[in-house]
Amino acid sequence: MSRRRQIQCLCYLGEVVAIPPSPMGEIVSRRASALVAEALADTRVVLIEGARQCGKSTLATQLAQADGRRWATLDRAADRLAAQRDPTTFVRLAPTMAIDEVQRAPELLLAIKELVDAQPDPGRFLLTGSSRPFGLRPVPDTLPGRMETVELWPLSQGEIDRRPDGFVRAAFALGPELRHDTAEERPGYIERLLRGGFPGAVARSGLRRRRFHQSYLADLVNRDVMQLSAIERGAELRALVRLLAARSGQSLVTNSLANALRLSQPTVARHLALLEEVFLIKHIPAWSRNLGARAVRTPKVAFVDSGVAAHVIGQDAAGLSRLDSPLGHLLEGFVAMEIARQLTWADQIIELSHYRTRDQLEVDLVLESARGQVVAIEVKAAATLNQADFRGLKHLADRLGDDLVAGYVLYLGPTTLPFGPKFRAVPVSALWEVSGPADA
Repeated sequence: MSRRRQIQCLCYLGEVVAIPPSPMGEIVSRRASALVAEALADTRVVLIEGARQCGKSTLATQLAQADGRRWATLDRAADRLAAQRDPTTFVRLAPTMAIDEVQRAPELLLAIKELVDAQPDPGRFLLTGSSRPFGLRPVPDTLPGRMETVELWPLSQGEIDRRPDGFVRAAFALGPELRHDTAEERPGYIERLLRGGFPGAVARSGLRRRRFHQSYLADLVNRDVMQLSAIERGAELRALVRLLAARSGQSLVTNSLANALRLSQPTVARHLALLEEVFLIKHIPAWSRNLGARAVRTPKVAFVDSGVAAHVIGQDAAGLSRLDSPLGHLLEGFVAMEIARQLTWADQIIELSHYRTRDQLEVDLVLESARGQVVAIEVKAAATLNQADFRGLKHLADRLGDDLVAGYVLYLGPTTLPFGPKFRAVPVSALWEVSGPADA
């Protein structure tokens, strides 16, 4: 029997399968791996949640192989039908199980709850989901206190380059003492942004990469979103996706989107929720700590993957090299999502938001720890800066006082520059090239 046929048979039987080959030619070590392993050691059910094709199945397969866990994938019709017809028997096939794409059979969740309540051993189930099982569908919230969710994003720049990805740790630990110099230049940043983090895109270049992004987006809308919803007019959704990509890094005003698309606000809100549920976009909420009525409560939106965002609006390296290109907005979304990745493995709970006042003072990203310490970040697609680029950071510093650890402008220049006691201009590449204290 051929190796491929053996793997197919093992999938059908629900056994542990071979780790699927990576389009990059090698399996990239994921920082989330340690988080999932830790959760399995003390939690009954662990869910790896994230975008399709970001590596969830590969990670789950690695972990399942490591501890002899029985494997089932609900992308396979036979496994899915068995799970739907008799969920109680399905979840009892083995002492420990890994179930891939669990959102395709949400009826399993009640059966899992019943089993782990009767047998509360840690690590019973490892689940993956390309859309949130407790999202928009009428599924009871069955697993509070029994399940831990680990978000898995497309590859970070540090995972791709085998660099430390330590900026968030370093920012809170070092504040204005953070220093970083880089050889990265504008063309390199543009290439990273266009590439994004999906393994299938990282392995390709040029037209082949654009074909990947085109296929990924079409499959996501036509397959996942349509299956999650009764939406029949896919053209509306695709128009919304284009509009969101053009406004990446900007305020998300639902009535403005509704007017531009000639749709009702409830329809647009529903579409936005669907796009977030399948991990195409991420809302970045507005930040406020009772600093007065000047703060605007409107969230921002970022594409989970910068390569997809650039593809949607037809940008390539030549286009983004122009002075009138949308590089600034795309770069802000790119930075936001690199930071969002790091927050999943940070050694403290940190919330990501943005700040803006009615008179247009703005801070692109605000990171606040559970202790109320704040790191504030502006993003500039320029290699030179001046004091005006720190205006929003200084406004926030005046209101936060000692709670502000540091204010950074991440820019495309080569070196760290001081702009006051707590303010620094830092190269964007510090996000993945800097080591946090725990990494040193």
